[in-house]
Amino acid sequence: MKVSKQKMAEHREQIIEAAAKRFREKGFDGISVAELMKEVGLTHGGFYGHFTSKEELVSLASQRAMRSTSAKWATVIDEASGDPLAALAKDYLSTRHQEHPEAGCLFAALGGELGRQPVLVKQAVMEVQLQFLDILSRVVPGRTKAARRRKAIVVFAELIGGMILARSVPDPELSQEILKTMAAIIPYSVQEAIV
Repeated sequence: MKVSKQKMAEHREQIIEAAAKRFREKGFDGISVAELMKEVGLTHGGFYGHFTSKEELVSLASQRAMRSTSAKWATVIDEASGDPLAALAKDYLSTRHQEHPEAGCLFAALGGELGRQPVLVKQAVMEVQLQFLDILSRVVPGRTKAARRRKAIVVFAELIGGMILARSVPDPELSQEILKTMAAIIPYSVQEAIV
């Protein structure tokens, strides 16, 4: 039975969305194509009707995950009642984000793995990474565009590093201490005299 173009497009979106979640949860190699296809109710053989390779899916799913995070960042910043950078740090370095990597930032979930991915994936990731830096550049202090960009890089690294550290310790109290400390210090880490 032939599947309509609309149904094919829906299936492709389901696969990308499921991959974006599962890759963040289990890693790029933590779930097979067969498992992923089964999860969305499709056959393993149908995968290549949607994608040329797992690498292509990793690239698309990575972009999807990061676009979701950048949209969340924009919302948090827009809705902040006080300092938008403090609001973003508090939201990003939350227990909710820590406990649900499948719904969070790709960099915090898979930072180490991203460096080992093929150029196609790295290029896709970099395109969205630049969007993150643009968002952060709008909320950090600085007299020049270059100064704000440097500070955005600092904040990006602090956010990701704080989350990775908090997730890496088995002690819930230490994990919470890391999250709270980083969320509190990030707004002060980019003051004029420092960077």
